[in-house]
Amino acid sequence: MSAAVKPHKVSLIVITYNWPQALKQVLLSVAAQTRLPDEVIVADDGSTEDTRQLVASMAAAFPVPLRHIWQEDLGFRAARCRNRGIAASHGDYIVLIDGDMVLHPAFIADHLMLAEPGYFLQGGRFKTSARETERLLADGRPVFAPWADADFQVFDGIRRLYAFRAPGLARWKAKARNGGRVMSCNMSFWREDLWRVNGFDERMEGYGAEDRELVARLENAGLRRRQLKWCALAAHLEHKTRAQVDVNDMSLPNNRVYRATITERITRCELGIDRHLGDPELTG
Repeated sequence: MSAAVKPHKVSLIVITYNWPQALKQVLLSVAAQTRLPDEVIVADDGSTEDTRQLVASMAAAFPVPLRHIWQEDLGFRAARCRNRGIAASHGDYIVLIDGDMVLHPAFIADHLMLAEPGYFLQGGRFKTSARETERLLADGRPVFAPWADADFQVFDGIRRLYAFRAPGLARWKAKARNGGRVMSCNMSFWREDLWRVNGFDERMEGYGAEDRELVARLENAGLRRRQLKWCALAAHLEHKTRAQVDVNDMSLPNNRVYRATITERITRCELGIDRHLGDPELTG
């Protein structure tokens, strides 16, 4: 494939769990995109009925097809939930976000601006304060600027330096040496690349490492990761985290799977997207 190739159809997968107030704001920010995704799939990890009702009520007037894909609440199963959302999608390009991220209007356009065969993209988000979260949940407009009411010192948020949109700087940064934290709350991939590695490994249940393990398999398969800075901005709504005290604790089962993927140079998982292909619940 040529580097000039760009996606034709973009699927946005939004993972959620029992926070419809936040999901509403996320979906409103999606509807306001300068370049709309071609479809939106809410991948629901077992929320109660109010989330289904919210999606149904918004779908009627949403500017693109909006679907709700639900799975039973059997604990944190983000890997399986995202796989089901991806399996239900139709786009040749997949963007993943979390259901607590209010997007900059150019969020989808920025992912497409930097999409290129042979690469997948890794963005971030700045973490709003409790006060700013309350304002946003009350239909306030997000502020995407270095003076935003956010914690720019937290270890898994973006720095103040990157909290504004600058496409020229974003293109330069994407070509630079890559590194940084892997976070599935803001990533994008070519569909064929996700199929090549069979998506997320569904053995990984409970919080953590399913995104890093996927990235390891993609890189083992020869794909390269590009960072998104000064673009694809998102404001993360503050909430209590489910992360472990030490996310790198190698006694955690997910981390052991992740380490095996690295040491054994694994490229394809056995329990992945392909187990959902043909599922009548996902067709549409």
